[in-house]
Amino acid sequence: MRLPAAPSLCLAAALAFAAFGTSGARAQEAADPFKSFPSISGAQKMPKLNSFNPLTAEAVSEGPEAKDIRLEALLTDKGKPVEQGLTWRVFSPIPGTDGKLPLLATSEGGSAAFQLIPGEYFVNVAFGRAGATRKIRVAETGPVDTQVLVLDAGGVMLNAVSGSDVRIPPKELSFSIFSADEKEDGERALVVADVKANTVVRLNTGTYHVVSNYGAVNAVIRADIQVEAGKLTSATIQHRAAKLTLKLVSEPGGEAIADTAWSILTSSGDVVSESVGAFPTLILAEGDYTAIARNKDKIFQRDFKVSAGVNTDVEVLLNDSSAQAPAPETAGAADALD
Repeated sequence: MRLPAAPSLCLAAALAFAAFGTSGARAQEAADPFKSFPSISGAQKMPKLNSFNPLTAEAVSEGPEAKDIRLEALLTDKGKPVEQGLTWRVFSPIPGTDGKLPLLATSEGGSAAFQLIPGEYFVNVAFGRAGATRKIRVAETGPVDTQVLVLDAGGVMLNAVSGSDVRIPPKELSFSIFSADEKEDGERALVVADVKANTVVRLNTGTYHVVSNYGAVNAVIRADIQVEAGKLTSATIQHRAAKLTLKLVSEPGGEAIADTAWSILTSSGDVVSESVGAFPTLILAEGDYTAIARNKDKIFQRDFKVSAGVNTDVEVLLNDSSAQAPAPETAGAADALD
């Protein structure tokens, strides 16, 4: 999917990672990375594992006795075993009739234990969107060591403010996380969509491209962030936008007039929002706009400016001397709202 054009942003972090653009964001490492916040725990799509050739044709024969196999996952090479949030899958090395490796066993939680007969297997562990896969061999004789998989994973938790430090309600925010690398067509691979604020997303280490949407019009900010193994990066994105309520009134501070059709235009004349109502509320990026209100076959308009973090009402006066009957082009656009 092609990302919409939007202002850039810079991230200042207690954990060092890349900074881009003119807007700012702050990041810090949380003390208890993965236990204190809700998380997106859905496992990533598993890769195809049907290219493996077993070492012995008798790997799944009935003769040998099953052995206890213990599995552990670490976030980093020298980290401690992850105690929760893991999904384990054990696959047979022999493809089925559909060309896929049969799933033999699963487990959720922390460390896992399976009983496997001697032979070879693929073991996959998922930690949110992070994951690791290893081929293991269960010998016919002797003990089997604990199998340790290193996830090389961390997490990110996203939030945003408007202006210098105006907190944005979480329900008005959404984030999408993409890979940092662009394809030949200029697009990026989507990693996870519609991430809510204050939600931990577990990811393999690396750089990711985050797109933050404040409202549903044109308040969009993007940034590249770095996920580090074993750490939770908490990034606060700074939007240059504000929430506005439109009102057609007979006098300043008066009651909003119902059955009003609205169009919001940028300074270049592009329509960014259309709605119908007495006092619609919308969120706009910082800049200059024109509000056009149509009521009872008359059109009223007002130029206004949006300042980052300054939420306000935009009043268009009913008795404004600029009121006029709709021109053919304007009337056609307004009629489309009816």
